[in-house]
Amino acid sequence: MPIVADRVKLQGLGPRSVGRDWPQGSLVYLRKLSSDKLPEGIILYNVVGVKLNPEQQFGIPQKMDIIESILDIPVQDPKEEEFSSADLNWIKFGNPEHHDDVALIPYARVDAFIIGECSNVECPTRFHIERGRKRSKGSLKECKNDEYLEYRLYWCSFGPENYGEGGGILPSRRYRLNTRNRAARPQSMRGCTCHFVVKRLYARPSLALLVYNDRRHVNKSGFVCHGPLDRDAIGPGAKKIPYICSEIQQQTMSMIYLGIPEENVLEKHIEGIQRYCGSNAKVNSLASQYVHKLGMIIKRSTHELDLDDQASIRMWVERNKKSIFFYQDSSEADPFILGIQTEWQLQQMIRFGHRSIMAVDSTFGIKRLKYPLCTLLVFDSRQHALPVAWIITRSFAKLDVSKWMKALLVRAHGIDIGWKVNGFLIDDAAAEIDSIRDVFCCPVLFSLWRARRSWLRNIIKRSINVEVQREMFKRLGKIVYSIWSGVDSQVALEEFTQDFVDQTSFIEYFKASWMPKIEMWIDMMKTLPLASQEASGAIEAYHVKLKVKLYDDSHLGALQRVDWLVHKLTTELHSSYWLDRYADESDSFQNVKEEYIASTSWHRALQIPDTSVTLEDNNHLFAKVLSQKDSNLTHLVWNPGSEFAFCDCEWAMQGNLCKHVIKVNMICKNHQAYQSSMSFQSFREILMNLWRKPADDSVALDQAVAWTHQMLDQIQKLVELNSANDIGSVVNNLPLKWVSKKGRTFVGKPSSTLSLPSSSKSKPLDSAARKKNRKRKRLSRLR
Repeated sequence: MPIVADRVKLQGLGPRSVGRDWPQGSLVYLRKLSSDKLPEGIILYNVVGVKLNPEQQFGIPQKMDIIESILDIPVQDPKEEEFSSADLNWIKFGNPEHHDDVALIPYARVDAFIIGECSNVECPTRFHIERGRKRSKGSLKECKNDEYLEYRLYWCSFGPENYGEGGGILPSRRYRLNTRNRAARPQSMRGCTCHFVVKRLYARPSLALLVYNDRRHVNKSGFVCHGPLDRDAIGPGAKKIPYICSEIQQQTMSMIYLGIPEENVLEKHIEGIQRYCGSNAKVNSLASQYVHKLGMIIKRSTHELDLDDQASIRMWVERNKKSIFFYQDSSEADPFILGIQTEWQLQQMIRFGHRSIMAVDSTFGIKRLKYPLCTLLVFDSRQHALPVAWIITRSFAKLDVSKWMKALLVRAHGIDIGWKVNGFLIDDAAAEIDSIRDVFCCPVLFSLWRARRSWLRNIIKRSINVEVQREMFKRLGKIVYSIWSGVDSQVALEEFTQDFVDQTSFIEYFKASWMPKIEMWIDMMKTLPLASQEASGAIEAYHVKLKVKLYDDSHLGALQRVDWLVHKLTTELHSSYWLDRYADESDSFQNVKEEYIASTSWHRALQIPDTSVTLEDNNHLFAKVLSQKDSNLTHLVWNPGSEFAFCDCEWAMQGNLCKHVIKVNMICKNHQAYQSSMSFQSFREILMNLWRKPADDSVALDQAVAWTHQMLDQIQKLVELNSANDIGSVVNNLPLKWVSKKGRTFVGKPSSTLSLPSSSKSKPLDSAARKKNRKRKRLSRLR
């Protein structure tokens, strides 16, 4: 008999008796002892079990005693018509080495318990009989109290097999399953481990012992595998749900992640579905349920799969194997490396990276994140930087970089064996160039956007006087430009620090952060070709967007967790870029498309007409750019024609490369009074060095000339392709290539149809045709 302790002291009798003040609200299970020899009015009880109140433990650990005899387990009969495991008090039954959670109920209420378990709000399901055994009455001469008359193992119909993605199917069974109450189709089975046992007691047939082995609806990895909390849930009613292709699903998920109202998401979702199955009330109703459910799953999703960050990452990797191209857990010998690339990112890398340029935004968050983030980028059809892979690691050693680069290349070759990169653009002088050249077998380019942005931001931050700001930035630009004129960079830097010695804050920053590595950066500028302003602006635009997404004030407490970073990248940032590309290619979501097109300073500069730019004729000190939003506002761009031009607009004052600087430099390139861009000067210097290097009348000279002509030919074709308004005119100017010899030797003119190369199977036929043709010619001569 259970009683509720009310701060009373119960005296336990028997071998397991204890004396204790039980917390208020605890359930104490007692067994009445024989009172034949006791005085009248005195009743003794044996304490057989205690369930402590979790809210008021008074320092007592919440641990229930293990009951060793089934006779000590009370019978529970809830008043509800249907009840579940949450309505029962579960008791530990067995011994200290092996025990289970059990409950004793009337056998007549077993069906009511199963119906209640199937009605779980978070994981609605059905249970099937996985295994069953029976005994007839009188078959046992001697029996224990827990022997069964009927034994049935009930398993969630979403298991035990796993036919889902990455699941393993159990081997063929030797016995027939009762499939009448199973889930609708095998593909609905997701490896759910939830199961319980119902034992009808042999000694007491009116009672059933419930043994719950696993109450959670999770798979072997510990993840929820069906129900509203499962992202990939497929239920028994999946047959009735309208067709939802991966494109529609990704579109809906992206809109939800970006915070678009559910009404607008539902409208676009229904429009996509109606392309496949038409319009009717049933489809709209199911689509509404799908969108609502997907939104609820996304809102409830969390990055913390485990309190321990390292364990949480392991669980995420186990669940998202298709989005991982390289993973190395941290150990004493190896550093932590996680390479993430979704299937969509792989497609974009194959599409835009082949025979094109890849870039890298390296060492993002090196001071604020637990592990720095490295992003691989390709340039899409509008030359915007598109992230195609994320690498989270603290190690930039050659061996570690080669590992994940080789894994990425192997993955790309698994889709297209001929995939190749024409160039790799880096933004850090400390990057491992040898690894890039060994793995990708391509030339390496260098971008100065990181140095430019860092210098400008700190000049504006640490110097108050605007005139001093633009003069300091101009001097740094001259130092960079002087590397091609033979000026000693170290002497120029020393003069710079002496001339601005009064700017203590910036000079201290520059000496601490840049002077130790400035020689390495200058050597890299001299050695490698420099990237253009368009490419540098595209990388910077991605960097700024990444910073806005990750450094939101509401997430500052999670910056030291890797699972939060992974969750943020694969949900919000991935969805943002997917929707941008989808809006541009499908010409939908006009607001998203317009924002995407104008997301780089280069494209914003193209919208400024040439008439809005005025160059100062005398000393070429500055240029004026008329604002497109406010005709009364004019922006001044100092040091025009240089990548280190200084603009007074709000975007530039945040350290960014603004559209006004780019537009002014576009105008200045057509005037001889202004210097050429750094990328052009770097390219010219490389060609001149290539021309000067070989000795006269040597084979090396022939190779240099051949390489130079090949480069010039490719540049000319690219310029022609970019400047052409009609692709047909470019195609018509291409040289005609013959497929076979026969097609170009017919009466001196090309054949009207392309000739295919002859195969080995057609040789006898061709030979017979030629003999017959020669015979006709001989007959014609005789006539």
